[in-house]
Amino acid sequence: MITSSTVVNAVVEKLRQALARGQWRSGEMLPGQRELAEQLGISRPSLREAVTVLETLGLVRSMPGKGVLVLDPGTQELVQAPAAVAGASLEDVLQLRYTLEPFIVGLVAQSVSSKEIGQLRLTLMDMREALEASDSEAGVRAYLAFHEELFALTANPIFQSVVQQTSNALKQSAQVLHNSPEHLAARLEENEAVVRAIRNKDSAQASAQMRRHILQEGLRMGIELTIPDEHPGN
Repeated sequence: MITSSTVVNAVVEKLRQALARGQWRSGEMLPGQRELAEQLGISRPSLREAVTVLETLGLVRSMPGKGVLVLDPGTQELVQAPAAVAGASLEDVLQLRYTLEPFIVGLVAQSVSSKEIGQLRLTLMDMREALEASDSEAGVRAYLAFHEELFALTANPIFQSVVQQTSNALKQSAQVLHNSPEHLAARLEENEAVVRAIRNKDSAQASAQMRRHILQEGLRMGIELTIPDEHPGN
């Protein structure tokens, strides 16, 4: 029987060999997730896990909304989290998310395209499939991918400059997301409510649903966020 880790390790080795022989050169983007997964004959969650390993090795860099960039092997510092992020607490991560994400989804709701909504819904489908398969690892990856896609949908170039740091903070918080199916189900329901508001181009409701989601995430982590009165949680 081939285990998931065996599959991922095999894919990592295939991609490393392809990069070594110059199939994709430094500065180029890897093929899209769906296309590359089909070429390799694997699932998208397994591909995402392999890409994460390659990021750790300093060979590629995930760029939300754009794809996976091939790096020069000598640029490993590009994929390392800033010291400030590395030392952040879970409450720090939640405060960052509460400050940034509701505003971002409000902006996204004003300008989102049908294609972009479709991509968000596909990622939520990945979450649902993981839930139905009781695959917590895949559920966490899909959850993180969903929020990174939201970051990438804002056209504000200043937000784009902090996307990578925020993504690193999200990945740091992933250590506490490997828990019960009930928690994954709740995250899915909350994120679906965000997407419904975005699809309806209701900025206020999208922001409110995201605030609710992040407050609930805090409670699931055992953290009750203290928030300013002018920013109600619902």
